[in-house]
Amino acid sequence: MQQSKGRLRGGGTGRGTPVGRIDDLAPDQVQDAGHLRYDDPWYDALASGWGESAGAGEPPPGVVPAAREGEAAAADVYLEVQRSAAFKEVRRRYRRFVVPAFGAFFAWYVGYVIAATTAPELMARPVAGAVNVALVVGLGQFATTFLLTWAYARHARLRRDRAALELRWDTQELTRGTNGGAS
Repeated sequence: MQQSKGRLRGGGTGRGTPVGRIDDLAPDQVQDAGHLRYDDPWYDALASGWGESAGAGEPPPGVVPAAREGEAAAADVYLEVQRSAAFKEVRRRYRRFVVPAFGAFFAWYVGYVIAATTAPELMARPVAGAVNVALVVGLGQFATTFLLTWAYARHARLRRDRAALELRWDTQELTRGTNGGAS
């Protein structure tokens, strides 16, 4: 690292602070220079919870911290939203796509594995040159993975994202109201 030789920090623009040389310090100051002191307020804050023995800093068993008034009201808002028709509609649309898509893809994958283990002569049949049925079906697995990802993103964009965004906006507005304007 290059020494500053008493020049100002910051490349000469604006205000700077003079950088002292270590030769100008007393021996006890040299020892403290560059070391983190224990009276530093950030010493414990940076790693709170790390390296502590089990149970340190936790309340004794059976003592439940009291929830603040705003937290309890916010929890009620989330429960109310979860019971709402809009939330149930978003979840229904999600399940109507994911459950059949998962079933079809899982059956396709398991079918490939079963065919590879029970019918090796079928999978070894050449299609074109050194390319056999197993290679074509295996590459088909990758192709269907990308196709399923595209279909899921399209379905989410067209059928769920707008409703979920409106639901999230309404939830934030309700929780903001219960916390007295603070989010």
